[in-house]
Amino acid sequence: MPTRDPGPSVKDPELYEALRKDGNSKQKSARIANAAAASSRSAVGAKGGRSEPYEEWKVADLRHRAAEIGVRGRSSMTKAQLVDALRSS
Repeated sequence: MPTRDPGPSVKDPELYEALRKDGNSKQKSARIANAAAASSRSAVGAKGGRSEPYEEWKVADLRHRAAEIGVRGRSSMTKAQLVDALRSS
């Protein structure tokens, strides 16, 4: 099956396609592929782990983060729904 060109904004199309096949969203796949292209793939994975888990965040902070990444319906979501939405983005 031929893959569709994700466009010029994606810097690592092969990684993008692999992430999409794994079920990631277009936005998340593009962010990861571009971060990997900007540095090295191993460095991208090493960046995480500096923040508290979402369960320890306040609802206002979760809503602010959801607004940053464009989660729709965030104002009426419970804390658990916000955590799920942020993790799936």
